[in-house]
Amino acid sequence: MVLYATVATCALNQWALDFDGNYARIRTSIQQAKAAGARLRIGPELEIPGYGCNDHFLEPDTEQHSWEVLARLLADRELDGILIDTGMPVLHRGARYNCRVLALDGQIVLVRPKMHLANDGNYREPRWFAAWTKAREVEPLALPPALARLTGQTEVPLGDALVCARDTCIGVELCEELFTPESPHIPMSLAGAEIIANSSGSHHELRKLRRRVELLREATQKCGGAYLYANQRGCDGDRLYYDGTAMVMVNGAVVAASEQFAIAEVDTVVATVDLTAVRAFRAAVASRSIQAARAPAYPRVPAAISLAVDAAECAPGVRPTDPIELRLHSPEEEINLGPACWLWDYLRRSGQGG
Repeated sequence: MVLYATVATCALNQWALDFDGNYARIRTSIQQAKAAGARLRIGPELEIPGYGCNDHFLEPDTEQHSWEVLARLLADRELDGILIDTGMPVLHRGARYNCRVLALDGQIVLVRPKMHLANDGNYREPRWFAAWTKAREVEPLALPPALARLTGQTEVPLGDALVCARDTCIGVELCEELFTPESPHIPMSLAGAEIIANSSGSHHELRKLRRRVELLREATQKCGGAYLYANQRGCDGDRLYYDGTAMVMVNGAVVAASEQFAIAEVDTVVATVDLTAVRAFRAAVASRSIQAARAPAYPRVPAAISLAVDAAECAPGVRPTDPIELRLHSPEEEINLGPACWLWDYLRRSGQGG
């Protein structure tokens, strides 16, 4: 049996505290992913409230409105049939976490808090969030009453776990975790995760995209598997510019990517991945198999969906997405394009001409 899984990632131009606008862009990206046949969709880090909320993250209203947006997504039956990975702040036992919320058919599957926070350069995430330090541990999260009534769930799992569809397993890591020496994708892959989803709020710096690509390529060459990378795009309310470039990489090769410098508010990237090729890639490396055989068990939460379709049952012409050559700009081109995109977004967002 040869299994083809169609997946989607996106670059969204979200805006701090623009809950209605952020909801609309998230919903559009999910609809685009579904229309392209994807059964998994991931979006940028903290895409519901916007990444650049700064001290507004300390206000209870920011989390409250995030739950309200999530409720609108969960109540929308047009968004059924696809595993949705979205982001928002979540308060648990008096600590605020930067979380991914994975949902399917109006139900919350897993709330995955960020384990390694960015705290250098332009980033001060520990000012607003706590790091989840309990590797391979899950706790019950009590849902707000409105969400409990909507979903019928009083509690959902929160913590470091894999999401297991009927035919494959998904691991989640967030932005900074990719850059750390002990990245979660390594133990997740050894524990059986064939797809890794990374939702980021990574701003533009000269040559930074090259570094992201190197890390993604290294992760998938060393561990095997499919890696979905989503990123924020545009000037999201603070002084930074986020340069998008959502990507799908499989076994060390880029198979799909959005533009680095672009002005579309919603950019959905879809790719079809051969899960059989992922399994063959991994099984061919004996030393990796030995490490996987002795890897500690990872908590798993079920998701009642099949991400893949047997190749024999696919529509004519459906096949795995071929590798592409990613366009990497020269530093001179980046200097020209990055500030121009930031200024365009700043002017239109602030209602100015120019």
